[in-house]
Amino acid sequence: MEKRFQPYSRLAAIVFLVIGCLWVLRPFLAAILFACAITISSWPLYLRLLARLRGRRTLAASVMTVSLVLVIILPLALVTWNVADNAGDFYRGLRDALQAGHLAPPDWLRQIPVVGEMADSYLRSLIGSREQLIALAKKYMEPARHLLLGGGLVLGSGVAQVSLAAFVSFFLYRDGPTLLRALAVGMDKIMGEHAPGVADTVSRTVRGVMYGLLGTALAQAAVAAAGFLIAGVPAVALLAVATFLFSLIPVGPPLIWGGAAIWLFNQGSTGWGIFMVIWGVLLISGVDNVVKPLLISRGSSLPFLLVLLGVLGGVIAFGFVGLFIGPTLLAVALGLLRNWTGVNPVVESPSRSAS
Repeated sequence: MEKRFQPYSRLAAIVFLVIGCLWVLRPFLAAILFACAITISSWPLYLRLLARLRGRRTLAASVMTVSLVLVIILPLALVTWNVADNAGDFYRGLRDALQAGHLAPPDWLRQIPVVGEMADSYLRSLIGSREQLIALAKKYMEPARHLLLGGGLVLGSGVAQVSLAAFVSFFLYRDGPTLLRALAVGMDKIMGEHAPGVADTVSRTVRGVMYGLLGTALAQAAVAAAGFLIAGVPAVALLAVATFLFSLIPVGPPLIWGGAAIWLFNQGSTGWGIFMVIWGVLLISGVDNVVKPLLISRGSSLPFLLVLLGVLGGVIAFGFVGLFIGPTLLAVALGLLRNWTGVNPVVESPSRSAS
């Protein structure tokens, strides 16, 4: 009787142990998953660096970790600080303009076809009526405050999560070969002859999705920076970093270059505003349709719907790093499903959404 129930007792003990470990690591799970995705994606680069450094794993892992800090954490921290600082300045400027009675709609608003005159008249009547302004402020002040506070918390937690991920990635780089051997033995005992194929699918998919997300974001940021420089938009570096971050969100970059175009129109630079709109539509957003398929083709192509669900669900579940983790997890699941069934369960939409 004891021998009959011994395998079940072992399985129960293992299950409870795994649940306990996951419960302990739950606050750090997002950072650990992000560190794993970054390490898998950059592992070939780490191996080349390790060869150049003559096998000094600690030094190579340190160089990779510092590079991660400089490429991701530092720009994210700068954007968070600038957003917080500029939000306060904008609020104070708007409050002073309302108190002085100098607030007025921009001149270019009236020139917009069809709705320009109507919008200009409405805003002028609203600004001229203190009662309407107070009612509008009471209606939208609290939601706006929650939105700004939530955005600041997401960016702030993103800095903390990415910092922790960089710390974890150091040990993943340094002890990577040992961890890979242990993982290979464990997968072989669980999956048998299918273990190498599953491992290859996971690594290829993670690299494909991460290359697609980060490569596209970097390309869009570079193209956007060139457009901002040509059009004379200030704070080019900050806007480029913001474009990089918003490129991870479907239909995100138009929020940045669209805001730059509105600023140019408001400054009276109508020609440069039109240029910014054309540059954004054709080049900045067009990068997504060209670069991402090229970069992600080596891995598992993820349909737009799953990208959107992965980004939104990832942010809700993991915070800022969910921008990376969500699509990556869905892509891995989709890749394993394709490998298991031999059928593509999701058909890519013929029309890709510009982001």
